Amino acid sequence: MNGILLGIFLFAVTVWASDVLKLGAAVSFSGKYAKEGQLLKKGYELWKERVNSLGGIKVGNKRYRVEIIYYDDQSDPKTTAKLIEKLITQDKVRFILGPYGSAQVFAGAGVVEKYDALMVQGGGASSKIYKQGYRHIFGVFNIAPDYGKNLIDLAVSLKPAPKSVAIIYEKDIFSEDAARGALKRAKEKGLKVVLFESYPKGAQDLSSLMLKIRMKKPDIVIGAGHFKDSVLVVKQLKQFKINPKFVGLTVGPPVPAFVKALGKDAEYIFGPVQWSKELNFKDPIFGSTEGYVKEFRKMFGHDPEYHSAGGTAAAMALQLALEKAESLEVKKVREALLSMKAETFYGVIGFDSTGKIVTKKMAVVQIQGGKPVTVFPFESRKPVYPKPEWK
Repeated sequence: MNGILLGIFLFAVTVWASDVLKLGAAVSFSGKYAKEGQLLKKGYELWKERVNSLGGIKVGNKRYRVEIIYYDDQSDPKTTAKLIEKLITQDKVRFILGPYGSAQVFAGAGVVEKYDALMVQGGGASSKIYKQGYRHIFGVFNIAPDYGKNLIDLAVSLKPAPKSVAIIYEKDIFSEDAARGALKRAKEKGLKVVLFESYPKGAQDLSSLMLKIRMKKPDIVIGAGHFKDSVLVVKQLKQFKINPKFVGLTVGPPVPAFVKALGKDAEYIFGPVQWSKELNFKDPIFGSTEGYVKEFRKMFGHDPEYHSAGGTAAAMALQLALEKAESLEVKKVREALLSMKAETFYGVIGFDSTGKIVTKKMAVVQIQGGKPVTVFPFESRKPVYPKPEWK
């Protein structure tokens, strides 16, 4: 009898083990992008817990419980590439949840393509990712130029109408892409571009740029960079007593740590976002956008912002493709992604032939009362403009 019970136990363990779907993610938990990386992981973890609580991913006649293998890429693209290769070759993972940052996604994309694996990512927005002819990379972020375009579109809709703009950007593939989007739209809208200049990656001081901005006195200042850059720009605008009517910064404003780092100085700063909790979509897993926000708040004690939502949306897109394909074959899952048009808490997810999302718009938030509120293209609250002078 003991032998029979042992045999049943071993059989059950074998079946259980075969019903696990391992995914992999190399994400920044240290270094410059640690805050964004932690937010991205929260998005993955919420999705994983929710899916597993519902019985896992149904692929054909089988259900798979999800496990995610994480590695810290230390905010370094070369490390990202090495870790993704490790996930594929050593951990035998075929489906990758993307890293944070366009440079990291770009570095990992070549590895994924080399091994015929598949990556769905919500952490990289550079248009360069989709110009390499890769067939196995899909992204749920609108491309980076949209960040800059949205800021300009909002600014020119306000009264009194701004007439001039200064654009500064970190020298990396996302930030330059976003800045060029702002530059192109500014010219289209007839704004005078008084400054368009980059600063080195990892810069700790922007004094030379601030002196130029102060001399030019633009109505609009746009800064394209990441979280730490956005905090630095605000601090130095105040330090140099620069008071534009409109300040728009990428990445930083919707991140909870932005207000924590700046306090009252964060007030009235604008930031483009990939997603807003004020959206109203149905969702096959969370019920709705509101349902997603409630589940996130229950798990983490605070509201989600777009980095976390992008992580959840990327993982959900992969899940929906696996279920539609009824297969774990990369080729069939890829085909399912290409034909996807699914309404989710994040919006409608659908991709073009290059793998970039083409079915959703971005929004712009402004910090009001210590919190980001959506002010464009729809208003949960009216934008405060012109920006009051620094106190």
